[in-house]
Amino acid sequence: VQLVESGGGSVQAGGSLRLSCTASGITFAKHEMGWFRQAPGNECERVSRIRVDGTSDYLDSVSGRFTMSRDNAKSAVYLQMDSLKPEDTAVYFCVPLIVPRCNYWSQGTQVTVS
Repeated sequence: VQLVESGGGSVQAGGSLRLSCTASGITFAKHEMGWFRQAPGNECERVSRIRVDGTSDYLDSVSGRFTMSRDNAKSAVYLQMDSLKPEDTAVYFCVPLIVPRCNYWSQGTQVTVS
């Protein structure tokens, strides 16, 4: 299984970023997917989840600011992040929820909000 994330970077508070993740080596459409994040000194936390039917849910602190979507034809998931805050700074991971862990499937992508 290979997951490739992109779209991270540095942005000022109030700005936006869109993370993308493409997957290979799994039957993508059959898997729930998540975006997780881990900041230095903090535990890994699930930011969002999208089910196979396309419905999603979110960590309370990002609800209303972040939107997760998926494109099964492209084996891809996305995370649109708006109104970013400094506390959103972390490494973000695209995660098939069969193993819901940071640093397991990929190295993630850094998001820095200042």
